[in-house]
Amino acid sequence: MNNVDRLFKESMSFEDFAEGYYNYLHKLLHTIDIKAIAAFAKEMERARTENKTVFFVGNGGSAATASHMANDFGMDILKKTGGNLPFRAMALTDNAAVMLAIANDEGYERLFVNQLRVHYRTGDSLVAISASGNSPNVVAAAEWVKDQGGKVISLVGFDGGKLKDISDVTIHAKSEKGEYGPVEDVHMILNHMITSFLMLALRDGNR
Repeated sequence: MNNVDRLFKESMSFEDFAEGYYNYLHKLLHTIDIKAIAAFAKEMERARTENKTVFFVGNGGSAATASHMANDFGMDILKKTGGNLPFRAMALTDNAAVMLAIANDEGYERLFVNQLRVHYRTGDSLVAISASGNSPNVVAAAEWVKDQGGKVISLVGFDGGKLKDISDVTIHAKSEKGEYGPVEDVHMILNHMITSFLMLALRDGNR
């Protein structure tokens, strides 16, 4: 039984459950190393100033997070700052035709690696998002980027899985296994935290 299951069993009402869920998210956020979050922000800024691309990957809810992050780092910051040097953020979760072709022809584990073979250039980096840290196609993408000499930043939960050992920077919400919802919630909070900081820094001319 994980924390969310336990919380449900102990709650007398939805209000009790909601308050407990809020408190658990607060606890998870405090398991994350702030220096790792800062390293993520620094890598995004490096990529922007060097005109490099940051690729985002994930499955299921983490695929939605990858798309959301690419939108916020790319289009949203550009819209709000009007800068001439935007973040080159690209989610490899967004082209259904390409993904289905790869999955059908070469297998789902090649979903991101094959796209990286087309788009990746020296100096680019990867943000790998997986609650378990063990999604085979995400791990394969991380390993491929590392083989090219690129940097990998992972957003994980549970025990960190394989990604924790592969990544240059690991943002780890240390949850019990199976707690996908809270981990994905935390990843989205971090997205808005980092993009807000970078947007404000660019808008105010401080970075």
